[in-house]
Formats: sequence, C-alpha cells, structure tokens
Amino acid sequence: MQEHSLKPSQLRTPPSVIVGILVASAAASALICWLVYYHAPTDAAGTQLHWLPLANAILNALSTVALVTGFHEIRQRHVLHHRAAMIFAFLFSSIFLICYLVNFALHGETHLPIAHHGVLWNTYAFVLFATHIPLAVIALPMILITFFLSLTGRFPAHRRLARWTFPIWLYVSVSGVFVYFLQAVIHR
Repeated sequence: MQEHSLKPSQLRTPPSVIVGILVASAAASALICWLVYYHAPTDAAGTQLHWLPLANAILNALSTVALVTGFHEIRQRHVLHHRAAMIFAFLFSSIFLICYLVNFALHGETHLPIAHHGVLWNTYAFVLFATHIPLAVIALPMILITFFLSLTGRFPAHRRLARWTFPIWLYVSVSGVFVYFLQAVIHR
C-alpha cells in the first residue's frame, strides 16, 4: 500500500519526530537544571517581575481548568470543544514555561523563609521534589507527542497516549498551583 493512500490513523510516526521531541524536552529540562543550579540570578534582590510566582500559579490554575474542561468535553463526544480546551491548556502551560524560565533567570531558586521541618515544609518538599518535578520532566515529551498525534490525525494512538498524559499533566498543573501559590504568598 502506498503511503499517500493510507489514512492518518494508519501512518507511522517518523522516528526523527519522536527523537526531535525527546531532544527538545531534554534540552528544556537541562536549561531548567542549569538555571536552578548553575546560573547566577540577574536580579537576586527580586525587584524585577516579582509577581512571576503568582502568575505561574494562575497559569497552572487556568491550565487545570482547561484540562478538566477538555476531559469533560471528550467524554461528551464534543471533539471540537475538547480540541479548543486542550489548545488552551497547552497555551497556558507554554506561557507558564516561559514565565518559569524568566523567573529562574532573574531570581534563581526560591528559598522559602519557613522552617525546613513541620507539616507545611514536608508537604511542600514532597509535592515539589518527589512528585511535581519528576512528573513535569516526564510530562513535557508526553504532551508534545500527544499533541503531534492529534494534529496529524492519529486518533487511536493519540487516545492511547492521552490516557497516560492527561493524569500526569493534570497533576503537574494542580501541584504547580500549590507550589507557586505558596511561593508567591510566603516568599514576598
């Protein structure tokens, strides 16, 4: 069967696309690691764009709402509404990533002025270090591949991967609200 006569759902994803997505995701993770551990903040006093942690919390909340809406819409078989909601979730998450990178470039790692013990710290540390960060690293390539499959009309593959991508992306967004809201409230 010739390639041009195949339906989009029968096409195979070129390995170069998957490799490209994985390389871009690894590069983004490496950039974040460099910003957190090696880059000296350009505004260590935190006087420029000090509202970025609150903006990050709001963007994660908006992404969460869009994700839940998209899930509801696909369950109702409203494909166009689902698509619109997921594009908004992707847009909010993309803007978040830009704000996140700017925040780290300007201010560096956030050191919360709370005791590093007790329920608040233990909850924050567990959510951030044990779950949010590792899942965010995993979520990025999954989100990009899921979007690629959808945009190229490979809906069976999209559906299979989205079953894994959705809960991870949702958790990263919800936990991001907690992490960045706490940083915005306590740090400023």
